[in-house]
Amino acid sequence: MRIGFGLPVSGSWATPENMIHVARRAEELGYHSLWTFQRLLTPADAAWGEPYRSVHDPLLPLAYVASATTRIRLAVAVVNLPFISPVVLAKQIATLDVLSGGRVDVGLGNGWADEEFIATGATKRGLGRRAEEYLTLLKRLWTGEVVSHEGEFYRVPGMRLGPTPVQRPHPPLLLGAYVPSALRRAGRLCDGWVSSSRADLSRLGEAAAEVRAGAEQAGRDPDTLRLVCRGPVKVRPTSGPHRVPLTGTLDQIREDIDAIAAQGMTDLFIDLNFDPEVGSPDADPAVSLRRADEALEAFAPDVPPDSRP
Repeated sequence: MRIGFGLPVSGSWATPENMIHVARRAEELGYHSLWTFQRLLTPADAAWGEPYRSVHDPLLPLAYVASATTRIRLAVAVVNLPFISPVVLAKQIATLDVLSGGRVDVGLGNGWADEEFIATGATKRGLGRRAEEYLTLLKRLWTGEVVSHEGEFYRVPGMRLGPTPVQRPHPPLLLGAYVPSALRRAGRLCDGWVSSSRADLSRLGEAAAEVRAGAEQAGRDPDTLRLVCRGPVKVRPTSGPHRVPLTGTLDQIREDIDAIAAQGMTDLFIDLNFDPEVGSPDADPAVSLRRADEALEAFAPDVPPDSRP
């Protein structure tokens, strides 16, 4: 199982200096990928929790650290597709892929916050059909051919997008989903699936089975899919009898990572942004960075030193 790390994008530790520091250290230690997430707005009463009170744009930090790294992949989990035109996102991702030398992984989701749908002028009408059309249109736009599209949700009047991404046929597409129909859609149309911060980490294998079933039904090889677990890690010195996975001591979390791998996940990324003691605007950024350095060392992949950049 490949191991990634969440870039500082939420709370007081999400500074330009810390982004560069974490990105370079993760690459030095052999991590496979760096990850961000999207949150456009937050309630005035902070009812969604500390990690959502102050969150950077999901793509700009990846562009920022691209110039400070050479190998590590740059991933987002996820951009909510109802909030942005597929043409705009296709242009942004193509540019980021060029700037990074072909290192981008694209996670897409449908969003859940009613307030963000209202604020962006989006609608929840036909979310599943919209996602299918969106994914198909993205792939067509990235080929560099003339695209003439008249769909239920989107129109493109015989135009071409350029430059195209470095990666061929296109940057990997990962779908964030949790209902069976959407999980099967990930298997049919995408390169894999990514779990949410609120997923039941003891049942990832069930979701993975739905994704694989969708691939098989479409005549695709399920073994080529990526199955990605967002790991909302919370390092704590002690834990109670009702400990949830990835919360506890370093040894307990390592055991949890092994259990997640045993469920068939191909990737996991350590994400401290969802720890309220780290990803909060009120947290001490120096303490948060120190905890991140400790986590980077503790969960570093088993990569021979000679193979590190």
